[in-house]
Amino acid sequence: MSVLSRLRLLDAGESHGPELTAILDGLPAGLPVDVEAVDFELARRQRGFGSGGRMRIEKDRAQLTAGVLAGRTTGAPVALRVANLDWKNWSDRDITPLTVPRPGHADLTSALKHGHDDLRLSLERASARNTATRVAAGALCKQLLGSFGIRIGGHVTSLGSIDLGLSRDEADEDELAARAQRALDDDLCCPVPELHDALHEEIRRTMKAKDTLGGTFEVFALGLPPGLGSHSEWDRRLDGRLAQAMLGIQAMKGVEIGPAFELSTRRGSNAHDDLFVEDDGRLVRKTNRCGGLEGGITNGSPLVVRVAMKPIATTLAPRQSVDLVSGEATETVYERSDFCALPRAVPIGEAMLALVLADALLEKLGGDSLAEMTPRFEALPQSRLSDVSLHGQTWRFLPEATDDPS
Repeated sequence: MSVLSRLRLLDAGESHGPELTAILDGLPAGLPVDVEAVDFELARRQRGFGSGGRMRIEKDRAQLTAGVLAGRTTGAPVALRVANLDWKNWSDRDITPLTVPRPGHADLTSALKHGHDDLRLSLERASARNTATRVAAGALCKQLLGSFGIRIGGHVTSLGSIDLGLSRDEADEDELAARAQRALDDDLCCPVPELHDALHEEIRRTMKAKDTLGGTFEVFALGLPPGLGSHSEWDRRLDGRLAQAMLGIQAMKGVEIGPAFELSTRRGSNAHDDLFVEDDGRLVRKTNRCGGLEGGITNGSPLVVRVAMKPIATTLAPRQSVDLVSGEATETVYERSDFCALPRAVPIGEAMLALVLADALLEKLGGDSLAEMTPRFEALPQSRLSDVSLHGQTWRFLPEATDDPS
C-alpha cells in the first residue's frame, strides 16, 4: 500500500553502484522545470558539519532523461539519474565479504529475509545514499506546489541533548518562513544563531568519543488550501500518509503533527484551536496546536511535522556482535559513515513532505496539465463563512418506510 495515489515514485540503485535512478509518474503536463533548483536540493542533502567522508566524494547532480522536453513536463513519467562518483573506487575491486552484522542496521534482518550470503548485499540498498533520488523527485514536487503559492521549509529543532526551544503552536507563517531562511544559511540547519556554537561543540565532543548523534527536525508547508486529505478511510488520512513517508527515511523513529506529544500532557480545553470569525467572514485560528490537520484534512493553517532521528548506527567505537560464519562473538567492523546526519535529514524530510502534498493536491484538483489545475485551485474554498453551505434544517438518516417496494 502506497502513501501516494496520483503520483508514483520508484527508485533503484546501490550505495556503491554506478548510479541511482528514479521514475516519478503523475506530474501534470506544462510544469516548468528548474534543474538548478533540483541540484540545489541535492547539495543541501550533502552539506552539514559532522558528515562523513562520502560527502566529500560525491557532487550530486540530477540528469533528467525523460518526461521533460523544452524545459517543461510532458505529462509522461519523469526519469532521472544521479551518478555515484564513488563507483570508480569499487568497480574493479574484489569485495571483502561482510559477515558481522552491525546493531541498528538492516544487515541481519535483510539477510534473514532475502537469504543473502553476504551482508553487504543488505547494506548496499539499505543505505541512506538512496535518499538522493527522493530529494530530486521531491524537488520537482516542490516546483509543482510552488506554482500554486505553496512553500516547503524545514530546520533542526534539537541535536543530541540540546533543544532549540522553538514554539510550534504559536508560530505563524512569517515566523516559520524566517526560521527556514536562517537554517538555509547555517551548516547545521539551525535557525537559532545563538546556539550555533553549542551545537558544533556537541558534535566535536561526539566525534572525539568516536560516537554519533541524532536529534529532531521540523518540516512544514505554508499556503496550503483547506480540504487536502480525507477522513473517510484510514489509509487516506493525510497525517497517516505523512507519518509513513517520514518513517520511510532511514534512521527516523518517530513523527508528530504539531506539538502532539506535549499536547498529550494537557487537558482538552488547552489542546485545541478555537475558531474566530473576522470582519471579512474569514474563519481563523489564533493557535496551531493541531499542526494544520484536523480529521486527516488540511485546515489552511501551516502544516507542521516534527521527526525524530536516532543516532547513526555505525560508530567508530566498535559494538558487540557475532561473526555469522564462525558463530563466535566479535566486534563490528567500521563502515564509513556520518557522526551526525541530522542537518542532511532536513531536505530529505522536506522532499517527502512535498511528495505527499503534491499527491494530495493532484488528488483534490485532478487534471492532466497545469493549465487545467490552475482555475480549479483558484476556485477552492478558503475557509470563509460564504464557503460553507449549511441549511440548518432537521433531517433523517433514512426516508420514511412505505408499503410500495418500488
